[in-house]
Amino acid sequence: GILLLGELVSKLISKPLNPTAVRTLAEFFAERLADWKALRGALVGCLALLRRKADVGGISGSEAKAIAQSYIQHLQVQALGQHDRKLSLQLLECLLDCYFSAVADLGDNLVYGICGAIDGEKDPQCLLIVFSIVEILGRLYSGSSGPLVNYAEELFEVIGSYFPIHFTHPKGDEDDRKRQELSRALMMAFASTPLFEPFSIPLLLEKFSSTLPSAKLESIRYLCYCSVKYGQDRMAKHSEALWSSVKDTVYFSPDSTLSMESQSDALNFRESDIMIQAFALLREINLQNGDFINLVIQDGDMNVFLNSLNQYREFDDIPLKVKQRLHSVGRIFSACAETSAASCSKVFERFFPLLMDGLGFSAGKLLQDNHPDEACASSIKLNFGALYLCVKLLTASRYLILSTDNTPAVSNLAHHVWFSMLQIFSEPMAAAFASLIRFDNLNGAFLYLGVKGLETLAAFPESFSPVPELMYRKILAQLVIIIATEGNKKFLWKLALSALVEIGLFINCCWGSQKAVIFENEVVEKIVSLISSDNSALSVSLKLQAAFEVGKTRTNFMLLVIHTIDDAIEANLTAFHDHGNHEAIDLTVKLFDAYSQSFLPWAIGPDGSEEIPLNLALSIWEMIENGTVPLKHHTMEAGSQDLLRAITTAMKSAVGSCSTGSQNTIINKAAGVIFSSGVFDSGFKSADSVMDVEFSSRDKCLVSLLAAVVIPLHSQTSIPRGEMILLLFIRGLINGHVPSAHALGSLVNKLPSSTPGATLPGCLSLDAVLETIFHCLISSSDVSGVQSLVDIIFGLAWIGKGLVMRGHEKIRDISMIILSFLTWDHESVFLKDFRRLFDAFDEEQMHRVMISAGDAFHIVVSDSEECLNQACHAVMKPLYKQRFFSTLMPVLLSSVVKSESSRVRYMAYRAFAYVLCDAPLVAVFGEAKKLVPFIVDCLSSMLEKEASNKGIIHNVLLVLSGILTEKIGE
Repeated sequence: GILLLGELVSKLISKPLNPTAVRTLAEFFAERLADWKALRGALVGCLALLRRKADVGGISGSEAKAIAQSYIQHLQVQALGQHDRKLSLQLLECLLDCYFSAVADLGDNLVYGICGAIDGEKDPQCLLIVFSIVEILGRLYSGSSGPLVNYAEELFEVIGSYFPIHFTHPKGDEDDRKRQELSRALMMAFASTPLFEPFSIPLLLEKFSSTLPSAKLESIRYLCYCSVKYGQDRMAKHSEALWSSVKDTVYFSPDSTLSMESQSDALNFRESDIMIQAFALLREINLQNGDFINLVIQDGDMNVFLNSLNQYREFDDIPLKVKQRLHSVGRIFSACAETSAASCSKVFERFFPLLMDGLGFSAGKLLQDNHPDEACASSIKLNFGALYLCVKLLTASRYLILSTDNTPAVSNLAHHVWFSMLQIFSEPMAAAFASLIRFDNLNGAFLYLGVKGLETLAAFPESFSPVPELMYRKILAQLVIIIATEGNKKFLWKLALSALVEIGLFINCCWGSQKAVIFENEVVEKIVSLISSDNSALSVSLKLQAAFEVGKTRTNFMLLVIHTIDDAIEANLTAFHDHGNHEAIDLTVKLFDAYSQSFLPWAIGPDGSEEIPLNLALSIWEMIENGTVPLKHHTMEAGSQDLLRAITTAMKSAVGSCSTGSQNTIINKAAGVIFSSGVFDSGFKSADSVMDVEFSSRDKCLVSLLAAVVIPLHSQTSIPRGEMILLLFIRGLINGHVPSAHALGSLVNKLPSSTPGATLPGCLSLDAVLETIFHCLISSSDVSGVQSLVDIIFGLAWIGKGLVMRGHEKIRDISMIILSFLTWDHESVFLKDFRRLFDAFDEEQMHRVMISAGDAFHIVVSDSEECLNQACHAVMKPLYKQRFFSTLMPVLLSSVVKSESSRVRYMAYRAFAYVLCDAPLVAVFGEAKKLVPFIVDCLSSMLEKEASNKGIIHNVLLVLSGILTEKIGE
């Protein structure tokens, strides 16, 4: 009865109750906490009352206190079952979180009661609440006096026993998520009050030295979090122990391995999670405690190691363990130097002169004279360790400058030791780094340091830069020279390009500065000028890559690059047109390919502009109109086929990147050029006249370019004089012109349905277009040879593909026509207009037609890169492949059963194999019992007659194995 009452109160939690009712219920449930037979109902009732909002009648502070007193006096939480323990802990959590002011004066009794309630808990769900209770208690009683002071050690002993969180028998990802959730909750409890510091830090340091990786990693994470919460005063006494533990992990026993990934560091080590967290801890401790840096810079082991680096001159002479330790020292320097200006100055003051001396820079003389001595760079010593650490310190000091929290005022910068030393050594360092990249046969690690050093020096903010303007210009010039002249040195070339990109991205953040102006003049304009330069030894592909990567750093730069490419395209086409320069065609092909592969994808990104693809498409049609683009027959053997391919690909990408409004502009321009080109002079008065039209090579090129515009149009884009353009593509299809077939497939895919008023803009409805296409194809059959019939079948396949994607019912008619050709069915009602061909073709011709019909099904169901895809804005009805498969398979398989001809069965199996491989597996699995026998027979037939086509056989085997695996339970 009491449980029922408690449940009713919980259901009424948002309903208004008068104060008398609430008070009566609170007193009743508080008393019932003493009755173990009624405990669950009492817990449910108390929890429901505590969770009520004041505006609907919540309990008072005195009533909450009474509940808390009864709870402490009567409940033995750990003697209860799991569900009741969870309710009890939720009740305690709610009291602390919502009614602490009412229960706070319970003092020692409250804290003692909490200790008893949570001690020994093992259930994960309950432990989450336990850790939350401790976190709330620590946060609320965080002062130096109060009840928690007396019980801090006892309370921490309870939660400390759970560290580190682990499951004895983990059951997979779900348990791992639970473990992570519990670990975070425990960490919050550890850090909830500085009163836990005397107990938690020794425990965490002990686990830091554990041989168990998970315990080690958890302890580092906890230390990193708790050290911030406990504060500098409490953590200061642990500094030596912390440094000792960190040093043991990252210096004496570095857990890092050589990385096979692209080089992002001269030593190219991949660090373990433990090392990464240890360096984060080092940075955090150094940030919190300004004196901690003294332990690092005065460490005897590190100083001995640094002095020992002078014995290694060549990179290959350095043992692997020494390289690992060098990597760790560099990371230690970085972690300390980048945290504060004071810490950075101490690191520089202690180690930088030592490193400069190791490089032969006469550090003492430079510091004394306080002026650069660039001449000393000519005698640089190849001390890899000193160079590596030098670059690490440069990078750390730059990070310090860029960090918003740590950036010193410009007026105060000169007073910092680290910046003064950078100013003194910047020019000799820059000269030394530049000299490294001029050495022949130098190890790649040295080249990396040379380029990285120059990049870092050039990428300091202008107001804080230790490098004077002249040196900045020299650095940029040296990197540009590598780009222009060292294309055969791939590693060095990529490093230099990456450095210029990083510098460009940096100055993009402070546009308008003098550095930005210099970068545009010294880098962007000079690299862009390489595109049109005939004297450069750099390949066209590398020129374009360099221009694109540098252009990406800022939109204005990219627009300059694209403008230069446009000029180069026009100049090269003019050179071919006027002088027959065939090399100009090859270069133009590469320029258009760069547009398709790089510049147009960038244009549709967040930094791009629609004007770029729009201008490209319009400029191509203007050049065609002016006769600049070679489209005549005699040029086809001189590289124009490649040029046509490159132009149509770029056109398709450009039009597909544009909005409907821009597409309307492009199609109108294209149609104007086509209708004034003379393509229609020989006919096209009606569908019946299509067969009388002959296509020249020039006409095919023009239609290919028009198809490249039509294929990627949005369905809302208007097509001027659409009936004539439709007839043009139909004639192209009959002539075996593949782009025309692609265009027709795209048109029927996007035309509006034949509802009243829905027509092809200015022309036809979908049904009328299909009727026109079928009429022309049937008429052409009167003069069809084998090749023409094959072209018609492939055209039907692309039209069918456009229809099946939009889920149009006409796909059935097209499928039956193709199937009739596949089975060579004389009686098919769908081939009544082609029947005379059955008698005219010999066996070899018939076989060729059947093969084409089988391949046509592959076209219908496979994905296409040329057209009818997402990039070309095709209409795609969900699950269209699945529906087509389910409709076609029974018909295709019944044709196998009925046929007595081994050839027909083989052709059907061949088509079946194509469709099977491209069909969704869900649809295949649904018909598994019916399909398995056919798949086995299909494999037998394919192995017997088409063993060379291993790709199809392999895919069919995969589908079969998938079906058998899916159905193995049945």
